[in-house]
Amino acid sequence: MKDAVRIFKTLSDSTRLRIILLLLRQELCVCELTFILDQGQSRVSHHLRILRDSGLVEDVREGKWIIYRIPGKVRRSLEPLFEEFLTEKLKSSRELRQDSGRLGVCLKEEIRKKR
Repeated sequence: MKDAVRIFKTLSDSTRLRIILLLLRQELCVCELTFILDQGQSRVSHHLRILRDSGLVEDVREGKWIIYRIPGKVRRSLEPLFEEFLTEKLKSSRELRQDSGRLGVCLKEEIRKKR
């Protein structure tokens, strides 16, 4: 029960929820997340640390980059949760639509390579 409470507390923050939803779509580095979320690097890194400490996110090194992703086991648990219970509520979020648009721009412009 403690683990479930910890995970839901972690996801109760809107920035962390936005990060999880982005990482369910694409592995990303901090610079990409700061671009998409339009937030400072220290704030994004703080949220990533909390997500990593809760086991919802892991980081891997790819050359000079640290890439954040959702581990497979966690992904298999989260995807049905979001699909079943939150899809309609999340679709109506202006913030998440903006995140989706900025993710597209980020990938198209290859923000990671420019930094």
